[in-house]
Amino acid sequence: MIRSIIFNGIPVSYSDTGEGRPVVFLHGYLESGEVWQPLTDLLSREFRVIAADLPGHGRSGVAGGEHTMEFLAGAVRAVIADAGADRVLMAGHSLGGYAALAFAELWPGLLSGYVLFHSHPHADTAEAIEKRMREIAVVRAGKKNIMYPGNVSMMFSEENLSAMPEALARIKEIASGNPGEGIIALLNGMISRPSRQSVVESGRVPLLWILGRGDLYFTPEMALRDIKLPANAQVVILENSGHLGFIEETERAAQLITDFARRISWQK
Repeated sequence: MIRSIIFNGIPVSYSDTGEGRPVVFLHGYLESGEVWQPLTDLLSREFRVIAADLPGHGRSGVAGGEHTMEFLAGAVRAVIADAGADRVLMAGHSLGGYAALAFAELWPGLLSGYVLFHSHPHADTAEAIEKRMREIAVVRAGKKNIMYPGNVSMMFSEENLSAMPEALARIKEIASGNPGEGIIALLNGMISRPSRQSVVESGRVPLLWILGRGDLYFTPEMALRDIKLPANAQVVILENSGHLGFIEETERAAQLITDFARRISWQK
């Protein structure tokens, strides 16, 4: 079922399938909630699965030139309220992980746990900011269609890029539907986001951190650098994945989330 709410004057869309304890999925940059489907098809057998289109992507609207992570977290909170969910497990991929970290900082009491999928709590480096600024310039020049194919190709490990042509084509199709103004708003939001290393290290919310050995955007070592993991955090490195472990190793990812959801406390 697809639902839509109004948040800060724009539509925010989300899908809602399955029954059981609620798991909320937040997609990455150039994606939409649809990207999770191979994984959520498995998880909806045991859980209620809510997959949001973050403002700026998918069916959701755009609100100005910058979507901060706090703004995205607020939109997700509104989705959770509309869905009538009380306490959720939240999983965020890349950009979605940044939004999940903002949510964990602002409303930890609404989370039973959270999953960082190929994401990290660090602020952008100068190199990353420069790259995002170049992408903004390309999109503003009306040439987003020459940018996203390369970005999407980098999401797969080198081995999986040639082995998964249908998945590659599907992600490119999803990316092609995202509006230029939404891409710019999210790029600006990622540029301005602060470090949330303290959120991870505080251990206020149990964490499952899933990384890919073949991630071409950042290595597991880069993601984990200088982090003092709390006792309630688990790190798993998918040896056969790049930046899209929930697609490259779908069954393994589904089992990791299922085990985590069964292990954490759902009581307030």
